[in-house]
Amino acid sequence: MANDRVLIRNGAVVTMDSDIGDLTTGDVLVRGTVVEAVATDLGNVDAEVIDATGMIVMPGLIDTHRHTWQAPLRGIAADWTLGQYMTGLHLGLSGLFRPEDTYAGNLLGALEALDSGVTTLLDWSHNVNTPEHCDAAVAGLFDSGIRAVFAHGGGADMYQVPSTVPHDQDVRRVREQYFSSEDQKVTMAMALRGPQFATMDVTEDDLRLARELGLAVTLHAGDGEWGRSRPIARMRERGLLGPDITYVHCNTLADDELAAIAESGGSASIAPDIEMQMGHGWPATGRLLRAGVRPSLSIDTCVSNGGHLFGTMRVALATQRAIDNEEPGASDRPAVSLASRDVLSFATVDGARTLGLEHKVGSLAPGKQADLLLLRADSLAFAPLNNPVGQIVYAAHPGLVDTVMVAGEIVKSGGRLRGDIERRARELAVAARDALFERARATTALADAATGGGWQPKPLITTSA
Repeated sequence: MANDRVLIRNGAVVTMDSDIGDLTTGDVLVRGTVVEAVATDLGNVDAEVIDATGMIVMPGLIDTHRHTWQAPLRGIAADWTLGQYMTGLHLGLSGLFRPEDTYAGNLLGALEALDSGVTTLLDWSHNVNTPEHCDAAVAGLFDSGIRAVFAHGGGADMYQVPSTVPHDQDVRRVREQYFSSEDQKVTMAMALRGPQFATMDVTEDDLRLARELGLAVTLHAGDGEWGRSRPIARMRERGLLGPDITYVHCNTLADDELAAIAESGGSASIAPDIEMQMGHGWPATGRLLRAGVRPSLSIDTCVSNGGHLFGTMRVALATQRAIDNEEPGASDRPAVSLASRDVLSFATVDGARTLGLEHKVGSLAPGKQADLLLLRADSLAFAPLNNPVGQIVYAAHPGLVDTVMVAGEIVKSGGRLRGDIERRARELAVAARDALFERARATTALADAATGGGWQPKPLITTSA
C-alpha cells in the first residue's frame, strides 16, 4: 500500500490558527485527507517529502460567492455598468446557454480558482434553466477537484425584476440526488434572489423551502440602488433573518440593517472589485466590522474582473484604508484600522465560517482538511521574505502558486495543474463561447453581441421590488 502521508518541510508556515501561530520555518504533515501535525521541525517521518524551502505554506483561499458558469464570457463586461450586466447577461446571453456550456463554464471557472490557490468556492449558480443545466453545473464542480458549495439559484426566468416566480422546485431533486451527505467535498446551499429582485412573498416562500431542505442561504443585498429599498429591514419585519443566511455585497444597506445582520448571526460576502467597477457602492468592509460582522471575500463574476483572491484582498484593504484616511484626524491615528492579517483572514478563516466549513478548512491545524497551497517566496517579487502575511496580501499573484492540495490530493505542482484537464477546459470553453455568440447574433435582441470589447448592451432601468 502506498504511503498516505506527505511531509511539507522547511517552509515559512502561515497557519491562520491563533494557537499555533506562524512559523518562520516549519513542517506540515498530511495524512490522507487531513493535517496531522504542524511544528517547527517534525524530524524524520515516514512520508513523501515536499521541500518547501523558499516557499510560504498557507491555507487554501476561500471564495464565498462566484458565478462560476460565466467563465467562458470572461472580460466581456469590463466596461459595463450593473444595468448592462443585467441586460447583457441575465436577460440576454444567459438564456442561450446549453447544458454543455454550463458544464464548460463551471469546469473552467473552478480550475481557474484552483490554479490561483482558491481551494474552496461557493458557486452562486443562477443560470440552471433546466434540470440538465443543473446536472451539468454540478458535474463541472465534481470533475474539477475543487471543494465547493453548489448554491442552487434557479434560471434566467427568475430574474425579471421584480419577480413573482418562486424558486425552482428542482432543487429538491438535486438535494437528494447529489448532496445527501454533508461530509462530501462538494456540498449544497440555495442562492436566493431576496427582496431586491423578488417580492417579499416569494422571498418568504423561498426561505421556507431552503429551511425545509436544511440548506444554508446566500442572497444579494445592498448592491446599488436596488439595495436602498431596505431589503434587510423588510426581512426583519417578517421574522426572516437568521444565522443560516449570507448577505452578498451590503454596500448600500443602512447601518441599522447591518446591525440586524449581526444580531441575527448572519454572515457577509463582499466583492470590492466588482462593487466599485459596476456601481454597487463603496465596499462595506469597515461598516460591517463596526456592526460586528467579519466579512468574507468574493470574486463575484469574471466577466469583469480577474478570478484570483490576491487581487481582491489588495482592493479590499486599499479601499478601506482610503475611506479611513478621509476621516477627520486620520493622520494622528497610532496604527491602521485594518491590517493585512485581517484581510487574509477574510479570505481564509472568515470565508470558512461564512460557508459553515470552519470545522474543516480555513486554517492549518491538526484535524483540519488538508486544503493548502505553497506560494513561491524566492521570486524577485517576494525575496527577501520580511513580512509573510503583508507580502501575501500586497505582492502575491497566481503565477507564484507552486502547489495546491485539496483534501490531501495534490491538484497542482510545479506551477501547473496536474493531468490534461487544463487543456480540456480551455477547449470546451472556447467552443462554448463561439457557439453562444453565434446563437446570440441570430436573435433580434442580441444581434450586436460580440467579443472584442465593443459591445455595449442597453442598461436595465427598474425600481427595486
